[in-house]
Amino acid sequence: MNHRVFALALATLASMSLQGAAAQGLRPSGASPSGKSGLSAPSARPPATPSITLPEPGVGAAPRSADFIVAVVNSEPVTNYEVRSRLARAEAQLAKQGGAMPPRDLLAREVLERIILEKVQLQQARESGIKVDDVAVAQAEQGVARQNDMTVEQLYARLARDGMSRERFREELRNQLLQQRLREREVEARVKVSDMDVDQFLREEQKGADPSAMEINLGHVLVLVPENASPVQVAERRARAQRAADKVRAGEDFAAVAREFSDAAEGQRAGGLLGLRPADRYPELFVNSTLGLPVGSIVGPVRSPAGFHVLKVVERVTAGMPATVVQNHARHILLRTGPQLSETAAVARLADYRRRVLAGQADFAALAREHSQDGSAKDGGDLGWANPGRYVPEFEQALDTLKPGEVSEPLVSRFGVHLVQLLERREAKLTQREQRDMARGTVREKKLDEAYATWAQELRGRAYVEYRDPPQ
Repeated sequence: MNHRVFALALATLASMSLQGAAAQGLRPSGASPSGKSGLSAPSARPPATPSITLPEPGVGAAPRSADFIVAVVNSEPVTNYEVRSRLARAEAQLAKQGGAMPPRDLLAREVLERIILEKVQLQQARESGIKVDDVAVAQAEQGVARQNDMTVEQLYARLARDGMSRERFREELRNQLLQQRLREREVEARVKVSDMDVDQFLREEQKGADPSAMEINLGHVLVLVPENASPVQVAERRARAQRAADKVRAGEDFAAVAREFSDAAEGQRAGGLLGLRPADRYPELFVNSTLGLPVGSIVGPVRSPAGFHVLKVVERVTAGMPATVVQNHARHILLRTGPQLSETAAVARLADYRRRVLAGQADFAALAREHSQDGSAKDGGDLGWANPGRYVPEFEQALDTLKPGEVSEPLVSRFGVHLVQLLERREAKLTQREQRDMARGTVREKKLDEAYATWAQELRGRAYVEYRDPPQ
């Protein structure tokens, strides 16, 4: 059978897939140069918004049959009906994808294991005191409806036709949010991304990339070696190139060094700069010598038939990374939730702020300076310009639906409730640092996946599971 298709089907066994959120509605593990808290390396993979795989028509509920317990998870039962209901969804999804259908008993076993893992996580979440207010469930409802191009009422009408009640759907939403918050708390702190990790990722990307898809700008010093040069002449030329490399590495201006040492035309004309061009328009020696090195790196002397070369990586458009992106300039007000302020109360307070701003009775920046509990409060909530993937799903989704000047409805993240205003939107070219930050985000997402798998295995290993009669 097609294992990839089978894996895709198993990914839909849970009725929805919520990606991790992060502190203050922004991705964790870093701060902006301005010191605003909650900002970090952007992700190259845009974070998914809360989403649900809606049941296919006619498979919202499994046919009723004699129900019985098929497993016990830390004293909590898993029933045959639970497994049959989830199994029907998985089979319908596989059929829709056109994949080969695995043996039913094997798929049922995988469904059971997924349910067991979910129950273990939910038990852990509740024991840890993690809660999800009704307002967060309502926000998730709206997100699911929006993703499926429906209103909330249309969503529930569709679910009712497929045998799923509003209460059951909201319970699944709440459970998924509980699991999400548990994963965020338990897994994200485990993940660290070093500069070495990013360098390795970029090297691997560049090795497998089409040379015409990657652009680089190199600084170049050429010390010519005459044809049929004697060993003494070669040694003298190598020493000259080494002096040039040493000066550059010591911090001297590359253009000045190129003008002093280079025998190439661009040394005098352009300070040694060869210009941004596709990698396949550079000599293979130059590309291989600088492959994977960060901007600012110095290479050489390296030998070619022409002589000795000293190279500097001046600029690089990383393969697989967009050259331009649409950036958002936003500001927000954050209210942290806890024993003193529930999510419901925070939403009500921010809704009042929004009403006052829209009525012209209050200034957004003034409210942010007075009330926001984010590091951006001193700047009136201003978050500056942001690339796609910088914020967590809730924040991204809110920004994507706004026009410049508009203010969002209050939105919930695991660290509080936000009111967001989009100030401006523009298309901009990514800087070298931003491209590297996007690569860092991609590495982080991969590490998060690996850390989650390890954590889930550890959690499952500590659970007591008793298998009873197999699902039927």
